[in-house]
Amino acid sequence: MYNRILIATDGTELSDKAVRSGLDLAALCGASVIALKVVSHYPRSYLEGSDLLDIKEAKRIEEQWTEQAQTLLNGIKALGQERKVGVTTEIVHSDLVAESIVETAKKRECDLVVMASHGRKGLQRLLLGSETQHVLTHSHVPVLVLR
Repeated sequence: MYNRILIATDGTELSDKAVRSGLDLAALCGASVIALKVVSHYPRSYLEGSDLLDIKEAKRIEEQWTEQAQTLLNGIKALGQERKVGVTTEIVHSDLVAESIVETAKKRECDLVVMASHGRKGLQRLLLGSETQHVLTHSHVPVLVLR
């Protein structure tokens, strides 16, 4: 059914549920998994919603975020080993989360994307946008969204 599944995670509780479901599906199908975490760049201006920091401090914060992402992905790899699922991890540094998910799925020749829906509604959804919605509308492979 599926040979290579991309599981996108942001480390939230809802995302963890999607990770577990994606790994269970991979185990049933005998598929391998690409576990993906997109790490944003530290905002560089007030307009991006941050205090201005010097370049060294911003770089230190980004390195810390990358280390946290790797720890998260290592945990997913361990869960995969428990289920006898081969898991490859990937960290992408980009502010374009949805585009990074779609591009990674294409580059890695995945035949399914698994991710969580955050269920934003109303004004918050309009202001923040929906990464899940963007992936759903731009992915060239099926997308399994878990709530």
